[in-house]
Amino acid sequence: MTVRHLYLARHGDADAFGELTGTGREQSRLLGERLSAAPIDVIWHSPLPRAEASAGRIAQQLGSAPLIEAPELIDHVPYVPASSETPQSWTGFFDGYDRADAEQGQRIAESLTRRFGGIPPSPGRNARRTTHEVLVTHSYPIAWLLRHALDSPPGRWLGLNSANAALTLIEHRSHTPATIVMFNDMSHLPPELRWTGFPEAIRP
Repeated sequence: MTVRHLYLARHGDADAFGELTGTGREQSRLLGERLSAAPIDVIWHSPLPRAEASAGRIAQQLGSAPLIEAPELIDHVPYVPASSETPQSWTGFFDGYDRADAEQGQRIAESLTRRFGGIPPSPGRNARRTTHEVLVTHSYPIAWLLRHALDSPPGRWLGLNSANAALTLIEHRSHTPATIVMFNDMSHLPPELRWTGFPEAIRP
């Protein structure tokens, strides 16, 4: 059986210019420490500086795992729902998104799920059958990959928020539905470093 373990993480806390703060650097280091127990094969990251810097901090804890930029992991709105699909509390969020914006976001989302939404093609008969991959990205791509793994309607990505440096684990196995092992787990962070990047109104 082919098994693909995807460790999804939102970048560490960042400032208004998109650069990691001291909090974000420490969050990323601690996430790297947690992931060091797993046999990580590769660290994919969004091209945006806050994700690239977070991935670099994580990589310092993981030895020889290569760092590779993946354009599909960039921050984007993956799907703009129709008004009938949109919860009332979200209606204002999509003001200003025109058809071109929506179509571009959906193209990126489709590319994201093609690359990371299932079992990758096998490069040969003797290829490894189990992989462990870290994806350092943003809250919306994580929500989209979760929605895809659950085979939920496109608009269900709304409300699936991820905190900075929180860990989500999705497992794809051949011939079986995807498994959500954990979502938005912050047990590797001390209380004072948890829930950053999360909407204040819905923090516990």
